[in-house]
Amino acid sequence: MERNTQQRQAILKVFERSTRPLKIQEIHTAAKKRCTGIGIATVYRNLKALLEDGRLVAVDMPGGLVLYELPGIEHHHHFSCNSCEKVFDVEACGLNLQSLIPNGFKLEQHEILLSGLCDSCAIRA
Repeated sequence: MERNTQQRQAILKVFERSTRPLKIQEIHTAAKKRCTGIGIATVYRNLKALLEDGRLVAVDMPGGLVLYELPGIEHHHHFSCNSCEKVFDVEACGLNLQSLIPNGFKLEQHEILLSGLCDSCAIRA
């Protein structure tokens, strides 16, 4: 069991207040507002421990980008904004993919990434 440090509490608070998956840099920037001396290496180290403890989950994106979010959200997909590059949760799946799967194949998981402009960027466009 890892220690519950001020830095770890700052990182967890960032996720408690977030409504979407976050990039490392977003986590670092937000955590620095609560814990001014926190470094990027400390963020990486704490994220690794929080993933191992099951307190966070990784969201693998195309191109090798990894985002992080709190666990417990039912199966869902993501929307990536082409302008601000933020990623948002799409709350439901609702897809019936069985008709797309070739005969004899067994679907075990899927991920769909939608992209376009988020509401903030769409207003400015």
